Amino acid sequence: MQDKIIKFLAYNKKVSIVCAKTTNLVEETRKIHDLSPVATAAFGRLITISAIMASNMKNKEDKLTIQIKGNGPIQTMLVTANNIPELKGYVANPYVDIPLNEFGKLDVGGAVGNEGYINVIKDIGLKDPYVGISPLTSGEIADDFTNYFAKSEQTNSAVALGVLVNKDGVKASGGYMITPMPDATDEEIFKIEQSIFKAGAISKMLDEKLTLEEIAKKVTGDDTNRRSSLPFRILWIAFRAWATVFAAFSVAGNFSSNATGGSNSLISLMRKSSF
Repeated sequence: MQDKIIKFLAYNKKVSIVCAKTTNLVEETRKIHDLSPVATAAFGRLITISAIMASNMKNKEDKLTIQIKGNGPIQTMLVTANNIPELKGYVANPYVDIPLNEFGKLDVGGAVGNEGYINVIKDIGLKDPYVGISPLTSGEIADDFTNYFAKSEQTNSAVALGVLVNKDGVKASGGYMITPMPDATDEEIFKIEQSIFKAGAISKMLDEKLTLEEIAKKVTGDDTNRRSSLPFRILWIAFRAWATVFAAFSVAGNFSSNATGGSNSLISLMRKSSF
């Protein structure tokens, strides 16, 4: 199945759902960057949410850059994207290898760390780019972005991300973001929460060959109306020189969440990188 993003509305247009299948994208990423299984799972989740967020930008010239820097052994991950979405990125330690977690699964939280931050920059043609920073809460990526949307964008969204990896590579990868509108009722939100719990992991649903429309209906508990479909045009090129420049900034400590100069350095780097 082709990678794609599809946007839906549920509950009489009171709830927005964006669903993405990114299996091919994440597998290609794994090959290009020679990622370990846990690095594949972590970076795959980041590029999936980056694609979802980038698809909401209006113009091709708009640019999104997301950096995660935690206290785990993967160190730093960065993705930049336009609204097509075309994406490119960098992982500081692509070979990280740590034991499975207590549930026998890849320990993404342990690889990323639960201390650090998410740094989001949206350059949408205004005088100054939007810059949002929020702390990591678990390192599991989806939880961290749920917290980011609530604290930095004042949006109550449910985020689910998953990458299923086996001995041959990426078996399934994708994610969704559900955002209630202000007129959504408490009853509808409660129904969505229950549906998300019953639905299970997004990667498992994709592995079971559910379509994105079926997934949207399953996680909302409501019939959905498709708004638009966005197939990926993927620009996964190994920008080694660009990655090296980024690594130099990172080692120099310019990306501290408390350092204004660090944010300016990242904005400058983002604007120089082109698709």
